[in-house]
Amino acid sequence: MTTRRAFLETAAAILVSPQGVRPAARLPLGFSTLGCPAWTWKQILAFAQSHDYAAIELRGLQTNMDLTLAPELSRDGGRIEESKRELREHALHVACLGASAQLHEQDPTKRAAQLDEARRFIDLAETLRAPYVRVFGNNYVKGVPREMMLAHIARGLRELGDYARPKSVTVLIESHGDFTDSPSLLELLQQAASPAVALLWDAHHTFVAGKEQPEDTVRQLGRYIRHTHLKDSVPKGPDGKDRRYVLTGTGEVPVRRQIEALAHSGYRGFYSFEWEKRWHPDIEEPEVAFAQFATVAGGYLRQAGVAELPAQ
Repeated sequence: MTTRRAFLETAAAILVSPQGVRPAARLPLGFSTLGCPAWTWKQILAFAQSHDYAAIELRGLQTNMDLTLAPELSRDGGRIEESKRELREHALHVACLGASAQLHEQDPTKRAAQLDEARRFIDLAETLRAPYVRVFGNNYVKGVPREMMLAHIARGLRELGDYARPKSVTVLIESHGDFTDSPSLLELLQQAASPAVALLWDAHHTFVAGKEQPEDTVRQLGRYIRHTHLKDSVPKGPDGKDRRYVLTGTGEVPVRRQIEALAHSGYRGFYSFEWEKRWHPDIEEPEVAFAQFATVAGGYLRQAGVAELPAQ
């Protein structure tokens, strides 16, 4: 298990020699920066490279949750071009950009702001050559019939898809909030009816909140899944309604079966670890959880027959 001291020593060594020693190939593993809110850009890249991750998913950088405001991704002074060069040097992909846009908003002014955020993220994804931007459904609004709610969200997805498609970006709705069951997600995706709209499968949420087995979710939604979030948890509190996140393979979430279901479906995206350290500061430190996920999930992928990606 990686300690904080070992992580810092490894990161320092790589930063001294940015070319480092690169593996010939890597499994399609990634992690979300939601799990390392205190890390600098260089620490993120160094850790990902040294632990054989192939991708990072950008969901905030230190104090900036709005990635379009992050200095590392600014066009001023060519900083974003420098960051793209650093990604290439570390042989890393950007798997997805995580926007906070929520498409359930009914108020026209609030809805316009949500759509504007999503468009800014799509523009950034185009510059970074990131394939996906994640958005949320996210809630059923009290007093609004279900059919009207689904149509409202689907229109937003279709509008964003129309904006994203010429930029070679796909908008992903995440299985999150009130939309963690396959029938509702399938209705949304079918109503959106856009080649530039697909699904980010948060496999934890469809299992814990949606009460679905992973094989059933993939059977119903597999053709739409382009990216995934993986994490493990156990019940928390006397009623067991809340959850406590735990290291991969030590909880109740069938992460191995989730990975196997994806692999056997022909999924070709990244298997991304979403460790919610930003929202739950009491859980394990990222240098511990990320290293453990790479080992455990890497074993699951190999056993499922997933091939390594060719070296960049």
